[in-house]
Amino acid sequence: MPKLNPHNWDKPQKILVILAHPDDPEFFCGATLTKWAQAGHEITYCLLTCGDKGSSDPNISTDELCQRRHKEQENAAKIIGVKEVHFLDRPDGYLVPDMETRRLVTRVIRQFAPDILVTCDPTNLYPSESYPINHPDHRAAGQVVLDAVFPAAGSHLFFPELLEEGYQPHRPDEVWISVTNQANTVVDVTETWEIKINAILEHKSQVGDPEALIERMHKRGATEDSTEERPRYEEHFRVIRWRK
Repeated sequence: MPKLNPHNWDKPQKILVILAHPDDPEFFCGATLTKWAQAGHEITYCLLTCGDKGSSDPNISTDELCQRRHKEQENAAKIIGVKEVHFLDRPDGYLVPDMETRRLVTRVIRQFAPDILVTCDPTNLYPSESYPINHPDHRAAGQVVLDAVFPAAGSHLFFPELLEEGYQPHRPDEVWISVTNQANTVVDVTETWEIKINAILEHKSQVGDPEALIERMHKRGATEDSTEERPRYEEHFRVIRWRK
């Protein structure tokens, strides 16, 4: 697998993470985000839904779960070192990459004007044996973000009403695509893997057995040469660069 240098930035970067649900940033790339935050980069989350369908408890309402998951995400983001968390609160489980959602995401990209944009791979239908079918919201989120970043976010001819709102065209220098089987970039996150796990554990509504999750996470990101004495962990991305 070819490797690009993920840390060739010569100044602090503004990093915008756009994913579908609370807990997606931590599960998908939380160790890398932690590494960036520790290096002094500014990270903002934008979650397209609040995950209001993510429970099998028959006694919880979608409104109650939405509020709970807002708080869980804010707590997890603090552990990662994130500056801000924002929600679009689109209906969980019903996310589609339609034109209205593309306009909203284009607005977010122009509003925060990130140097680096992080999302997930819309083409990854079968992520792994342990996660055999990718959630449709994940695929929709990746698709709508990529459709928004190019060509809409950087062109004044797309969604001209955003210009009237004061949002000028903006295209990120790089897009980092997580949960992909077409990676071209590997980040060694051994030093921040435990922080990732601690952040995931803040999503208490999604964690039925904390000990089992910890064990699963220690296996999930481990490299082939990882040992109990010397554990090693990686996160993989497809990186698209426009920077010359």
